[in-house]
Amino acid sequence: MLQTATPTRQTEAPKTSRVGKRPVEMPKGVTLTVNGRNVEVKGPKGQLVRELPPTVDVKLEGGRVVVSSSAEGRNGSRLQGLVRALLAGMVKGVADGYERILELKGTGYRVDLKGTTLTFALGYSHPIVFPVPKGLTAAVPAESKGTVLVLTGADKELIGQTAATIRGFRPPEPYGGKGVRYRGERVREKAGKAGGKGGKK
Repeated sequence: MLQTATPTRQTEAPKTSRVGKRPVEMPKGVTLTVNGRNVEVKGPKGQLVRELPPTVDVKLEGGRVVVSSSAEGRNGSRLQGLVRALLAGMVKGVADGYERILELKGTGYRVDLKGTTLTFALGYSHPIVFPVPKGLTAAVPAESKGTVLVLTGADKELIGQTAATIRGFRPPEPYGGKGVRYRGERVREKAGKAGGKGGKK
């Protein structure tokens, strides 16, 4: 009886990412520290910490951050590119910060800010109270009369998730566009019943 040899699995060499291998430039006033599997970035706008995947290494060389990955095959390039993008976002966040502007459209729709608590009136029978997450700053410009909310912070993910949560309180309606929207967001509006009768669209 013939015995066939079991094929041995060959280890695939790590692949590099075209974006991931580009160093991240460190602006003046920003510092990066690697402590074990954690990387900490400090700057004028704040401080951010992130845990690195086991197969990814981060080094500071000549004022630039270099990311490498030892994962096999395509996972190496994917993780390298992901971590490089996250670190670039952290560096930009602590150096310049991020901003997200929300607009409230609708009769009586407004937001009030007291301390670190936002209170929304969005056409419901009750107000919506929302505490501003730690690490973010909220502002309601006086000239907007409560219809504009400005969120600023160093953490891109946190500011994006917070803005999405607030938008979810009253997403823009397809008829008339009432609700909470991002500044510059294009909302597709439907014609409504009058549209089929030659009325106002």
